[in-house]
Amino acid sequence: MMYHFGFWGWHGFWGFPGFWAFGWIAAAIAIIPFWKICMRVGLSPWLSLLLVIPVVGWVFVYYLAFADWPGAHGAAGGGTSAPGNLAPPPPGPGTGPTAPGR
Repeated sequence: MMYHFGFWGWHGFWGFPGFWAFGWIAAAIAIIPFWKICMRVGLSPWLSLLLVIPVVGWVFVYYLAFADWPGAHGAAGGGTSAPGNLAPPPPGPGTGPTAPGR
């Protein structure tokens, strides 16, 4: 009696060579934007390589999502301010101690 292994053969889906190629391509596509995000946040961009390690990559993404980013609260670095923490606008022209007529 002969056992039928199906379309994927005895390897199953995980033995399909295209599966691993797809995984590496997907990892490269994910690493590139996280590399840029880490640079903007002030972290080492090499941390984006943690995405290749399954559980560690998930923890890193959650850390990055909930961490305080330097530009989020108007800190030095030129980031945008978060709503509710907006700084007052700079004074307009013709105001201040050296304004004419004062």
